[in-house]
Amino acid sequence: MKKKRILVAALNWGLGHATRCIPIINGLIAHGYEPIIASDGAALSLLKKEFPDLQAEELPSYNIEYSAAPNLLKWKLFLESPRIIKVIKAEKKETKRLVEKYNLNGIISDNRLGVRYRHLKCVFITHQLNVLSGNTTWLSSKLHQKYIRKFDECWVPDLPGSKNLSGFLGHMKKTPEEVKYMGPLSRFSKKDIPKNFKIMILLSGPEPQRSILEKILLQEFKETSEKTLFVRGVLEESEFITQMNNPNLEIRNYLFGEELEKDLNSSEIIVCRSGYTSIMDLSKLEKKAFLIPTPGQFEQEYLAERLDKLGVAPFCTQSKFKISELERLKSFSGFRDFGFVTDFGDLFTLFKGK
Repeated sequence: MKKKRILVAALNWGLGHATRCIPIINGLIAHGYEPIIASDGAALSLLKKEFPDLQAEELPSYNIEYSAAPNLLKWKLFLESPRIIKVIKAEKKETKRLVEKYNLNGIISDNRLGVRYRHLKCVFITHQLNVLSGNTTWLSSKLHQKYIRKFDECWVPDLPGSKNLSGFLGHMKKTPEEVKYMGPLSRFSKKDIPKNFKIMILLSGPEPQRSILEKILLQEFKETSEKTLFVRGVLEESEFITQMNNPNLEIRNYLFGEELEKDLNSSEIIVCRSGYTSIMDLSKLEKKAFLIPTPGQFEQEYLAERLDKLGVAPFCTQSKFKISELERLKSFSGFRDFGFVTDFGDLFTLFKGK
């Protein structure tokens, strides 16, 4: 019997959207579907490395870059909105081509607004039912919710109710009928293994802010006496050359799959951005973490502040980070796993029709 083909499309804005699609793709395979993966840039490269045997397609690129001046990011995105709308139209055209090429049976889109097709069941994945944008939050949220309603279902990778990870972002006063909470998604499992590193620094996200933070952290950790693994989060084959001859500091460009899972489990403290996918991973692995939100990204700033107030993980702004800030971790609980198991079988019933 021919397997049903489901297109899984991830936004290329940092690697978080792609990495949280990994458990969904594995779920599809386990339930007898044939996933077709689609994205662009680094996100597509990551998915192709994780799933070398699956068909992969390149989608039009949003080419979203952060402003070096954080307070200009919102206005930069606003000015780019006509171009983004053009990309959404190009996505719709490309989706139609892929539907015909692969005779698709359904679509799962992680934050790609144009990846939908009216004659198929289409799912939108987001943890942002509300989109923070400062004093225009009401407008950005309404616009996003309008796009979400064009899909048959919206899957939110979080828990319903007050005990959750996304807070205001993923929860509305009244939950729309098409919204399903699928539980936090992580490609990792917690393993009880010996600790090889005191600190693991895990960089991610678009430029130029990734490089700005890298420079700050390399300066702060150059003379560290603690065993530290520094993962730069760049998909380059050439080794990163540094003049720091510190045997305690190991620098890698990137880590994937089982190797990344092993090093996360064998590290005592994680230093990373407060992106939502990172937070889901930290929860699954029950880690102590120090968070540094991307400047100007309201979502990451909100999540970092919320987790700090809840006593889970401390944070500070990028420009103010000093290695001494890690001392604050002593008075924070660290992340806990909620124990929620995603019922992919139930979610995939959407695709059970013809």
